[in-house]
Amino acid sequence: MSETAIEFNHVQKIYYLYTSIGFKELLLHPIKYRREKRKRALIAINDITFSVKKGEAFGLTGPNGSGKSTILGLIAGVLKPDRGTIKTNGRIAPLLELGAGFHPELTGRENIVLNSIILGMTKKEVEKKMDEIIEFSELGDFVDQPIRTYSSGMLARLGFSVAVHIDPEILLVDEILAVGDENFQKKCIDKMMSFKKNGVTIVFVSHSTDQVHKICDRVARLEKGKLLSIENA
Repeated sequence: MSETAIEFNHVQKIYYLYTSIGFKELLLHPIKYRREKRKRALIAINDITFSVKKGEAFGLTGPNGSGKSTILGLIAGVLKPDRGTIKTNGRIAPLLELGAGFHPELTGRENIVLNSIILGMTKKEVEKKMDEIIEFSELGDFVDQPIRTYSSGMLARLGFSVAVHIDPEILLVDEILAVGDENFQKKCIDKMMSFKKNGVTIVFVSHSTDQVHKICDRVARLEKGKLLSIENA
């Protein structure tokens, strides 16, 4: 039996949408306030159970607001579940949001060092891979410019290049391939396929059915925070 890389067991995540309330109203109508607070609880995912085997490419699909990005955030550890348990086994490289973890006033090169260390590399390891990361990103001379001057496509290139060069055991990808030109998207897909062949676990969120079926072994479909099905890709 294959080793499990990710395991969700009856996981629930709730976001509370608070509204301002006056102190007088809170004193005079405490029951009403509690009722209103409950109405504003948004259940992002509810009672989600699944597992991903080591080396498997697992897709998450569904309309906006279905809970896909929340699940990736929970796997990455940037979110905590309100109920249930999550287990991961392996070094995680998350690509969850363009520019996340980047400092806008630092150059691309400086952000490569910063982001790589945050993701678990040593400074010596980063220095060894610096040229390779820059070459893959195709940023050229822009790598020495502040990233506040970068386009969204350039941020995507930089973020993807860093993540795929830290030797991840689990790679989380959230719509990152929707940004950038066609050639770079193909380059990213080829890199992910290379990871897959080498036993890296991939969790991939995309609205592109073609990309999901090309990359993934199984696909989970979500809707309104619920897991509807898990099927072979």
